[in-house]
Amino acid sequence: MKRRGRRILLAYLLLLILSHGVRWFQQERSQDPSSEDHRAAQGRPFVFIEEVGGADSPPRDIRLSYQQWGDDDGAPVVLLHGSPGSSNDFARLGPKLAAERTGAYWAVAPDLPGFGDSEHDVADYSILAHARYTLQLMDQLSIQRAHLVGFSMGGGVVLEMQRLAPERVRSLSLVSAIGVQELELLGNYHLNHGLHGLQLGGLWLMREGLPHFGVLDDTFLGVPYARNFFDTDQRPLRGILRAYDGPMLIVHGRGDVLVPMAAAREHHRLVPQSRLVELERNHFFVFSAPEIFTEPLLAFLDQVDRGAAATREEVTPELRRQALEPFDPSVVPSAQGFSLVVLFLLLATATLISEDLTCIATGLMISAGRLGFFPGTLACITGIFVGDLMLYLAGRWLGRPALGRRPLRWLIDEDDVERGSRWFRRRGPLVILLSRFLPGTRLGTYFVAGLLHTRFWRFAGYFLLAVVLWTPALVGLAAWLGDDVHQLLERFGRGAWALAAAALVLLVAVRLAVSAATHQGRRRMLGRWRRWTRWEYWPRWVFYPPVVLYVLYLGLRHRHLTLFTAANPAIPDSGFVGESKSAILQGLSESPELVARWRLLPAATEPEQRKSQARSFLQEYGLSLPVVLKPDVGERGSGVRVIRTEDALDRALGETTEDLLIQEYVGGEEFGVFYLRLPEEPNAKEPSSQMTRGRIFSITDKRLPAVTGDGRRTLENLILDDDRLVPMARHYFKAQRADLDEVLEAGEERRLVDLGTHCRGALFFDAGDLASEELLEVLDRACRHYQGFYFGRFDLRVPTREHLRRGEGIRVLELNGVTSEATHIYDPAGRLTDAYRTLFEQWCLAFEIGRRNVERGHRATGVVQLLRSLVRSAEQHS
Repeated sequence: MKRRGRRILLAYLLLLILSHGVRWFQQERSQDPSSEDHRAAQGRPFVFIEEVGGADSPPRDIRLSYQQWGDDDGAPVVLLHGSPGSSNDFARLGPKLAAERTGAYWAVAPDLPGFGDSEHDVADYSILAHARYTLQLMDQLSIQRAHLVGFSMGGGVVLEMQRLAPERVRSLSLVSAIGVQELELLGNYHLNHGLHGLQLGGLWLMREGLPHFGVLDDTFLGVPYARNFFDTDQRPLRGILRAYDGPMLIVHGRGDVLVPMAAAREHHRLVPQSRLVELERNHFFVFSAPEIFTEPLLAFLDQVDRGAAATREEVTPELRRQALEPFDPSVVPSAQGFSLVVLFLLLATATLISEDLTCIATGLMISAGRLGFFPGTLACITGIFVGDLMLYLAGRWLGRPALGRRPLRWLIDEDDVERGSRWFRRRGPLVILLSRFLPGTRLGTYFVAGLLHTRFWRFAGYFLLAVVLWTPALVGLAAWLGDDVHQLLERFGRGAWALAAAALVLLVAVRLAVSAATHQGRRRMLGRWRRWTRWEYWPRWVFYPPVVLYVLYLGLRHRHLTLFTAANPAIPDSGFVGESKSAILQGLSESPELVARWRLLPAATEPEQRKSQARSFLQEYGLSLPVVLKPDVGERGSGVRVIRTEDALDRALGETTEDLLIQEYVGGEEFGVFYLRLPEEPNAKEPSSQMTRGRIFSITDKRLPAVTGDGRRTLENLILDDDRLVPMARHYFKAQRADLDEVLEAGEERRLVDLGTHCRGALFFDAGDLASEELLEVLDRACRHYQGFYFGRFDLRVPTREHLRRGEGIRVLELNGVTSEATHIYDPAGRLTDAYRTLFEQWCLAFEIGRRNVERGHRATGVVQLLRSLVRSAEQHS
């Protein structure tokens, strides 16, 4: 199967290369002035003009083809087509202009670059560039001044020509024409630009990624058409219309689904001297029924030529005043026709990214009158329902292993799946409805529905019912609040960023309201609030910047940025990153009575061999389960597991390919004891007991949290209802995910975690009062035997607090190096300033110990080597 797939891929690549070669040959031939391709099709004339916006030096000449009707001694009328289109749009209108008034008008219709028989590959396809191209054509045809007629996108071109060269414009006629930005598609330049960018990207990928041998280079809806919209900025057109004081004709169909009739009426307001003709037609009457348009156009041109057409100065002051008034958003019609189809698909697709945000944005559009409630809500329902089915099918077809792969692992946490499974066991199909209204439960629940192979049509019905109940409520709420939002936008600006900010504020408000509706939701909100307002729970990227800056300051003061890496010469980089736990524990081999028994299980061995080594370790020391399994290289408790069954041990050893440490499980109370010892000064004449004796810098009481049952509440509710535990509830949920729905008996105690790691839920308290001469003597003796160790934290367990004070019953679990923390700072009673003061002192001592060791002949790690170690460690843990 793999071989067949490679063959298909190879054949595809060969065809693609061949296709690009054929296309390149065709393009080279078309650019050769002597080739047949440069001769106009069916005798159509052409000229060469200078490319606009190109980077070539000197500027490149490109071909511009055109059609003409009538004699060149008549009054010139330049007809500009839409996008996509060509001069053929006027194949029936052009002859009528010349025939009905013989000799009076000379009609000229170019194929704008990118379209028809003109050059297709140009640097700029915008209406501004097309205006410059048309002016060059007029130069070559010796047309000094002309009537300009713009159809659809061509309306923007004639307006840009008026801005560039008003002296060359005799009159303007806008036919089904684009104009002001506010009435184009979504009404916002940035939103429209993004939409056109998606369209352009899709068409470009089709053109460049499919082996079509040139067929897609000249398609009707091709890349030039998409570039025309993507490169165009309609925002200046309002100013051009407002400033224009000459004659103008506006002809528009009331059934136009591409450019709304409201656009023509707004243009008529901005140009009060214009004549507005409304037809019971669609967008395309220029070439489908030109006879109904010919007479109004000829009458207008005749008026202009006779000097009878109105100018701005001739209209009433009231009309001129109205033309200066700002745009009234209430005139914006609801999307319809093609615009409605595009908007429907856009909203449905957007729900796959953020359902709630899309529903809120839809409500804001409804309140602004840009979209009807029914089509907007239906678009959201469609997208959400499709997304729900995709989650269901992912669970059914891909199964649990898919959770470890992108993109599902970005969306769904295994804890959510476990939670969904529990819900199904307890409540069955009702969970589908409930999860729609409970934040954080839907993704995992719907994935589980597929994972458990529930009946498709039955649950599809529940999916649809949940969506139909939830979506109109959310869209309607956003629409109801939309007036207030739009008033704020009027005050602070109506840009895309302001609209996005308003939608985000509403999203947060809705989610807070939904969470606050239940007791569990309110407690979860309290937990999130406390994680941000209590510094002990801050993420590292928030808490550590002052410490990093202080370490840099110490490096500059000592003139050695990495001097601290000499604090523990016995440990690579002094234990800054990527240190081996087994190598450090080996350094304590002279004090085996202090260290919890362990063995390294290398990654190179086969899984069965590692299982055999693990059982041999247990037999050798007469140990039984549970045991602790941890990566030999790791930090902050990452990957550490307490293994309680034979099956769990075999599974863990089979799943993990890195070096592992297996260690006996030690009961009792856990503490973190930070120890340091200053080396002697290298030039000291006599040994100093003060220099050679160590110091206990910090002691942390690491308590493993527990809850006590009352016979009523589930384990989940017991955690949420505990003010001390609620900030770290998500970690306890993860550790206890299989039992969260269990109701604990009255008086029953349940410990929530097995590891004394603060970031994984352990509670830390200052236990500095346990420092004693007896404890220091035990640690001093062990560290003197560990040649080259001066600075770090012992993570250890003892039967009781008094055992630690007496230095008895100590079993070391780990010894950490220079990046150890004096973790007593996380005591809830501690202050942030005290925490920073402690860490600053700790790093001062690390630099001082490093300085002394360097003077004694040890080397510090270089900056480049340390950075390489950091990158290597990040890659290993990614």
